[in-house]
Amino acid sequence: MLTTDAERLWNSLMELARIGATPKGGVRRLALSDEDRRGRDCFRDWCRAAGMQVEIDAIGNIFARRAGTDRDLAPVAIGSHLDSQPSGGKFDGAYGVMAGLELVRTLDDAGVRTRAPLEVVAWTNEEGSRFVPTCMGSGVFAGVHSLEHVLQQRDVDGVTVRDALGRIGYDGTASPHRLDAYFEAHIEQGPVLEEQGKTIGVVVGALGQRWFDVVVVGQDAHAGPTPMQTRRDALLAASRLVGEVHRIGSRSPDYARGTVGFMVVQPNSRNVVPGEVRMSVDLRSAKWSTLDAMVDDLRRCIRSVQDECRVEIALEEVVAFQPSEFAAELVAHVRDAAQSLGHSHLDIVSGAAHDAVYMSRIAPTAMVFVPCAGGISHNELESARPEHLAAGCDVLLHAVLRRAGASGGRAAASEAREGGEA
Repeated sequence: MLTTDAERLWNSLMELARIGATPKGGVRRLALSDEDRRGRDCFRDWCRAAGMQVEIDAIGNIFARRAGTDRDLAPVAIGSHLDSQPSGGKFDGAYGVMAGLELVRTLDDAGVRTRAPLEVVAWTNEEGSRFVPTCMGSGVFAGVHSLEHVLQQRDVDGVTVRDALGRIGYDGTASPHRLDAYFEAHIEQGPVLEEQGKTIGVVVGALGQRWFDVVVVGQDAHAGPTPMQTRRDALLAASRLVGEVHRIGSRSPDYARGTVGFMVVQPNSRNVVPGEVRMSVDLRSAKWSTLDAMVDDLRRCIRSVQDECRVEIALEEVVAFQPSEFAAELVAHVRDAAQSLGHSHLDIVSGAAHDAVYMSRIAPTAMVFVPCAGGISHNELESARPEHLAAGCDVLLHAVLRRAGASGGRAAASEAREGGEA
C-alpha cells in the first residue's frame, strides 16, 4: 500500500521550524509578520517545485493546485495554517500544511493522478494572536466574515490587516472558488490519544464555543482601614466566578469545558482593595443546547455573586461557534484508512477550533489527529513523534484518494478497489 516519505515530511517540518525559531525549540511566526512571510515563501517555493500552480486570494490564503484528470471537478483541499502563537510549537498548523505537500510529493513519486484536482491550502491567521478574529482566512473564504471588515482590523500597534498583507506581499487577487471536500491533519493539542495509546484520532466534529468578556466593578478602598464586611471587592467576586466557571465546565455533559484564561485587576496594588476586574469566560460543549444551559447557569451565578459581594458585573458575548459535525462519509474514509494501514485509532471530538470548523459549513470536511507529547500545545515545548506524524500523513493520503479518485501508478488499482467498496 502506498505510503508517504516519513523522513521527507520530518525534514520539511524541521526546515520550516527554523523560520521564527525560539531558544526553547518552538517558533514565533505571528500572522503577517516577516517570519510569517518567510514561512509562506518557503511553502510557495516548495509547491512550485512540485509542479503546482500557486494562487493567493485577497485575505492572503495560499492555494497550491495539483491538476486532476477531470478539469470539470472541484478540488479536494488539504490544509491548515503556518502562523503561530507568540511562543508556539513546531507542529501546530504547520503539520497539516506540510502533510498536504508531502501527500502531493508522494503521488508524484508514484505516478498517481487523481480525477479531482488536489489543493494544498495555507490559511491566513488561524491563531488570532496578532489580529482578531481567529481563523480569519478560512472565515473569509467560507463567507463567515466579510473581507472588508477583516481588512480593517488592527493589531496592538495600530497596523491594519490590509497594510500588513501589502507589506509582506500577500495581498492577492485569486477569486473565491468551490471545494469538493476539505481534509485537515493536526496534532491533537490534548492528552487523550497519548493516554489511551492510540495513534490516530478520527475526528467526528468540534466543540461549539461561546466566549464572553466580563467586567466586575466594585470600589477601590484602603486595605487597612476598610472593614471586611463593608468591602466591595471586585477580585473576590471575580474569584468566585472563576470557581463557578470551573464547576459549570466540570458538571455539564457533552465534552463540556469552562475556562477563565485572562484577567486584569485594577488598581493592582498590594494595599488597595481591587475596584475593577476584567476577565474572560470560555465555555465549550459538543451540543448547542448544553452551551445554552451553561450560559444560563453562568448568568445565575453572576446574579448571586453580585448580591453577595455588592458589585456590578457586565457580561458581553464576543464569540459564538456552533458545534461542528464533520461529514460522515469523509470521517469513514479516515477511519477505514487507519484500519487498513494497521494504526490504532479512536473517534474523538476536537476541543479546539480549527480552519476545518469553517470549512465544514461550505464543503464536506474531516480531520485526522495524531498525538502530541503530554498533550502540550501553544507552547515552545510542543512535541510529536516522527512515526505518528508519518502515520497521520499516510491516513490522510488514503482518505483523500478515496474522495478524489486515483488513476495510474502502482497504487491506482488498489485505490480503485477500495473506492468501489465504499
